[in-house]
Amino acid sequence: MVEALLQTHSLRKEFGGLVAVDDVDFVVPEGSIVSLIGPNGAGKTTFFNMLTGVYKPTAGAVVFAGEDMTGKPPHAYTQRGIGRTFQNIRLFQNMTALENVLVGMHTRLKGNLFEAILRTPRVKHEEVDARARARELLEYSGLRRKDSVIGRNLSYGDQRRLEVARALATEPKLLLLDEPTAGMNPQETAEFTDFVARLRADRDLTVLLIEHDMRVVMGVSDRVTVLDYGEKIAEGTPSEIQKNDRVIEAYLGSAAVSTS
Repeated sequence: MVEALLQTHSLRKEFGGLVAVDDVDFVVPEGSIVSLIGPNGAGKTTFFNMLTGVYKPTAGAVVFAGEDMTGKPPHAYTQRGIGRTFQNIRLFQNMTALENVLVGMHTRLKGNLFEAILRTPRVKHEEVDARARARELLEYSGLRRKDSVIGRNLSYGDQRRLEVARALATEPKLLLLDEPTAGMNPQETAEFTDFVARLRADRDLTVLLIEHDMRVVMGVSDRVTVLDYGEKIAEGTPSEIQKNDRVIEAYLGSAAVSTS
């Protein structure tokens, strides 16, 4: 039996009188690719923010790799092995692609401030290794020979790939992708879908993604969870979700079902 890498128990988030996430129980099995879908305003990004410590839940619990992470700060989630990208690209736009990835490595570097000031041999060796690792991640993410390009000068699709490379630099066990293909053209979307599948095969990663493109969701996911008005209304395999009457009514529509 596959163990759960991430679980939530009755996870809830309220903003004043608004219930954004309504007591959601959720499981991401280790080694799986799980998609979270739903209409705009369904609470998906709010849910992601609680899974990464950006928001503190109003109630409920987040458990990762058997550890209760509820209420811990974002850097604690990163240190435990949760990496993420964002719905709106959040690169350091005036830094190079290589520098952006090196920032992602910060939590894994061993050198302290005193050693950095003195430029000790250990720090110098670690920096050389970090740069080599960053270049490898850029190439793996489809950004070969773009390590010196300023973030803002990359194409939209390449900026999305750079966000993933930076997240991979944190050495995650679980990678959260928030609408990774938003704004991509069909070719970029198809290439990125293949890339997500390779992340699991090549890197032994578990992946959780929010995605609106149903071709991506149905093509890459093992399981799909559907939110509507903050409530979990369905959960199952892609084929089960496509046939769920409540999901069709709330979100998919007959056109999306016909793409299967």
